[in-house]
Amino acid sequence: MDVNYINPFIESVVHVFKTALGCDIQRKNLYLKDTAVPSHEVSGIIGLSGNASGVVVLSVSRQIAFQVVKTMLDMEAHELNADVVDAVGELTNMVAGAAKAQLAQYEMSLGLPSVVAGRNHCVSFPSNVKPICLVFDTPWGAMTLEVGLDLSECGAASRYAQPAAAAS
Repeated sequence: MDVNYINPFIESVVHVFKTALGCDIQRKNLYLKDTAVPSHEVSGIIGLSGNASGVVVLSVSRQIAFQVVKTMLDMEAHELNADVVDAVGELTNMVAGAAKAQLAQYEMSLGLPSVVAGRNHCVSFPSNVKPICLVFDTPWGAMTLEVGLDLSECGAASRYAQPAAAAS
């Protein structure tokens, strides 16, 4: 996946954590994902469709999920419950929505976010997509953002990924 397509997701997650949670996060590294198992126990998942399609996964630990509830909802959470699901789902929606806005040329729509909790759950990406996993440090621990986009939908790759012609 081209850096031009991943940068909006990096900028989005940094911005959302700063504005919605009041914390600075730092990107540590990125790598191509080779397993369907997310890095952490709680995963917010949202699909994208349009002239590009794919999946975005925000994977966090219980500790981060509980902190998201505390910060966003001003409530204490000590177990994976509906408040945790709602808060992680909304955070995922905000991250994907902000990135989608920066990728307007693909005319993508967001699906409804889903949240899966539990160890060793799997999240599948389109078969022709090798997702990128971005690792971030937060004040509450590490988290990951996985992004896999198929830019060939509806000719998107040929319409948008070509270099612009030089002006004569």
